[in-house]
Amino acid sequence: MKKIIATNAAPAAIGPYSQAVEVNGFIYISGQLPIDPATGEFPAGGVKEQTEQSFKNIKAILAEAGLTTDNIVKTLVLLSDMADFAGMNEVYAAQFGETFPARSAFAVKTLPKNALVEIEVIAAR
Repeated sequence: MKKIIATNAAPAAIGPYSQAVEVNGFIYISGQLPIDPATGEFPAGGVKEQTEQSFKNIKAILAEAGLTTDNIVKTLVLLSDMADFAGMNEVYAAQFGETFPARSAFAVKTLPKNALVEIEVIAAR
């Protein structure tokens, strides 16, 4: 009933959780920090570069499941500072075609490893 989805093309979980879990045709991807799986580091730059890396990680997990961003139905974006919303939003919009998934976006006090952004998604087959 529950299938774990994992790929080396995205960073390994930094805690007791899975990169993604599939149940009944829905893929729940854990929040993706902007960690480059090759280096274990954040990309140089700011929120735009970090948002791009978070999406690279999401796309790698989706690819492992045989899906693309077209399958995403819901996202949750966590920002360390709402002042970064416009920069994140610019990169975010470029990740999708003409239709966008439902989305929530929040500023939180602190993200793991002091990231500027973390993104989790739900996709459907």
